[in-house]
Amino acid sequence: MKFVKAFSLFIFITLMSATILIQDAKSQPHDGRLGLGVVIGEPSGITGKYWLNQRAAFAGATAWSFRGNTTIHMHLDYARHNFEAITVNKGSLAFFYGLGGRILIGDTDRIGVRIPFGLSYNFENDPLEIFLELAPILDLTPGTEFTGNSGLGLRYYF
Repeated sequence: MKFVKAFSLFIFITLMSATILIQDAKSQPHDGRLGLGVVIGEPSGITGKYWLNQRAAFAGATAWSFRGNTTIHMHLDYARHNFEAITVNKGSLAFFYGLGGRILIGDTDRIGVRIPFGLSYNFENDPLEIFLELAPILDLTPGTEFTGNSGLGLRYYF
């Protein structure tokens, strides 16, 4: 029960923080706001992203970790995107960074804080995004432990 309360509090804080940080809604890099796809790395699984405006999005995944023992990994992050940091001739390339949380369900359940950052390329004429992400993690329960995630992914936007 303590696990459910902590996760609910995390979701509430993440949503409230994002609401405060959201600027005027503008068009995102794709026609669609919702992208779904796959991520390969540690962990590997399905990923989703929902654009709140041109620079802010919620990104998350439900994935499987094979490090040591099989566990289910779920995370949700609030991410900011900087499209001016790196210029490209076609499409758009963004440096992104954010803050979120993760839950690990397996032999030992864990709740932690993620600090994701990486690169996201959005194709010019296709509703596709390719991304590379690194995320240091500070697990808070059942004990404090520093770990990390990394992944290469692809999302299709609707």
